[in-house]
Order: sequence, then C-alpha cells, then structure tokens
Amino acid sequence: MKLRLALTSSLVAATFIIGGCGAAAAEDNKTAGISIEHAQGTTRVPVNPRQVIILNPATLDIADALQIPVAGVPQTSTHLPPFLAKYQGKPYLNAGTLFEPDYEALSNAKPDLIIAGGRAHDAYDKLSEIAPTIALDIDNQHFVESLSQRTEQLAAIFGKQPQAKTLLDGFRQKIAALKVKSADAGTAMVLMISGGKMSAYTPGSRFGFVFDVLGFKPAASFAQTGRHGNVVSSEFILQTNPQWLFVLDRDNAIGRKEGQSAQQVLDNPLIRKTAAWQNKHIVYLDSASLYIAGGLQSYSQLMDNISSTLDQQKKP
Repeated sequence: MKLRLALTSSLVAATFIIGGCGAAAAEDNKTAGISIEHAQGTTRVPVNPRQVIILNPATLDIADALQIPVAGVPQTSTHLPPFLAKYQGKPYLNAGTLFEPDYEALSNAKPDLIIAGGRAHDAYDKLSEIAPTIALDIDNQHFVESLSQRTEQLAAIFGKQPQAKTLLDGFRQKIAALKVKSADAGTAMVLMISGGKMSAYTPGSRFGFVFDVLGFKPAASFAQTGRHGNVVSSEFILQTNPQWLFVLDRDNAIGRKEGQSAQQVLDNPLIRKTAAWQNKHIVYLDSASLYIAGGLQSYSQLMDNISSTLDQQKKP
C-alpha cells in the first residue's frame, strides 16, 4: 500500500497539514476545509462533514471511539465485532461490501466525505469521483505512531481533538503497563487458524503488535512478514515450544461455520506437549475485532484481555 512511506516525514507533514497553525489555519477557516495526507494521496475535505461513509472497519473502529456520526458502512457479507454491530442496522446506508462499494447507492446518497482504504483500496479512484475520499490505513510496521496519526487526523476533521488526546493517552498508558508485565513472560507465537491450517506472524507484520509494541519475545523467526503469515505445523510449534500462544480464528471472524474451530485444531498430542498448553498460556483473541476491524478499540480490548490473563497467572 501507499502508506509505506517514510513515517517520520509523514508525521511531520501531517502535523503541518492538520495542525491548524499560521496561514494554513487561516485558509482552512475561510474555506471550511482541511488538507489530509493519507495512504493514497492528499485530499482537501470539509470540516465537520455531515454525510460520512466509512468503508474501512479499522477507521470505523476509531471513528466510533471518537463518537463521530456515520451515515453508511459496508453491510453485505460484513461480520463486524460486537462493539460495531450497531452499524449493520437499518439507520445506516449499506455501502456495499468490504471489497466492492455500491457505487450507485453512494452516488445517490451524495456523501460529503468517503473514508476508504483497507480492502477497498482499489476503489479509490471511482470513489473520488463521487465525493472527497481519503484512505486512513494504519502502517503495521510503525503501529502506534500511525494509529495516533490517523486518530488525530479524524479528530481534526470533526473537531474532536480533546477526545482524541484522552483516548490516545489512555492507549499509551495501557501499553506502558502491559510492557512491564510482559517483560518476564517468555516467548510467544501469534497464530491465525483458518480452514484447519495454521499461520504464524512475525514482528513487523499485520499482527506483530504483540511483539513490536507489547514486548513479547518471538519464539521463532521467519523470512517473510506477509499479510497471510507463515504456514506452520504442530511439529514446528512443538519444536519452537513457545511459552505463550496468541490465537486468532479467521473462520469465526468471517462467519464461516463449517470445519474445525481454532480450539479443536490446537487440541492435538503435539500441541499438548508445548509449554503454552501445559501452563494454560493459550489466549484466544477476539478474532472479528482484530481481523475485520483492528483500530483503537480493537487493540485496547486486546491489551485488556492479555493484561487480565497475565494477572491471573500471577495469582497463587
């Protein structure tokens, strides 16, 4: 994605563009618009837009935390986590699917702003013909900095800067507290299970947050940090013997009912021999939250889950 830019320069640019200082602020106040640097370019958008469509669930996650009014989201074949389930109701326009927006419905709705990106990355040009469009994707390799930038950009558009500061301060405090707890927790592996197969994720990858931000030590290293992880077997997991397993069930996240659950896949003689299994250090994550959404609330809940598990392990 185009978000793969030099983050330092991106953050500096974002500070200038959305900071609201000097001549730029005066111009924005006159035109009631603001320039947003995003994953697919720089776009001038209205301040406090009323008719807002959000196609990327990660951005919807952040917008919901900031209590930003939303007019429409993808609903067909969308499995949002419980805290976002309200957006699948009738008050909200069905904007299509995660991958294919309903261009006719969006054109008829006459939105003031479309926030795309994510799985709708390829639709950017067509969406830009309908309304100002931005893509606030999060850079997994610089997760906290990028998430903070995207939250602040949304806050600047909707006048939610104080709320953003409170949320981000709390988010960073959770990180700091959890890093203290994880320092002596031992090695870990992040697994995604789908269709009975297992993939492991590395630092710097889509689900590298556990390592990059929270400080868990990876039990194994891989050459690739691809979006779909690295295929692993039960034999490999036993050989690397992680002390912690953090598990996402993709089938559960996308609403697929057939096949084995993640718990069933892991319940085998080899995995039972691992330190993670024997010490009851297998943490099943909120898969819909992280796989479908993955914004401020998703990762805040992830930290609450892991922190609670670590606290329980310390009890006599």
